[in-house]
Amino acid sequence: MAYRPLRLCSNGGGIEAVPDSPRNLDLVQLRRELEAQGISVIDARVMLIAATDPEVTISRSGRLLFKTPEAPRAAALFERLMGLSALRDPRRRPR
Repeated sequence: MAYRPLRLCSNGGGIEAVPDSPRNLDLVQLRRELEAQGISVIDARVMLIAATDPEVTISRSGRLLFKTPEAPRAAALFERLMGLSALRDPRRRPR
């Protein structure tokens, strides 16, 4: 999945990653992948809140909100998350 460059969100409290085009992520699969890595996840049905460092909220459309204003920390976690197949493969469809 291709993303626009990371940017400070409108309130300045976090960094966001927005996909080039909205996707319908398989949040169930994404939750499984995160939990398999030992990451605690709150499933709010339309988004996941992952207890990473920094915490990240992942919406069904593919938007990621990193709860830190520190771009290097957000970028490092973004790269780690892009290794997950549910985020990496834009052709993947929810089941």
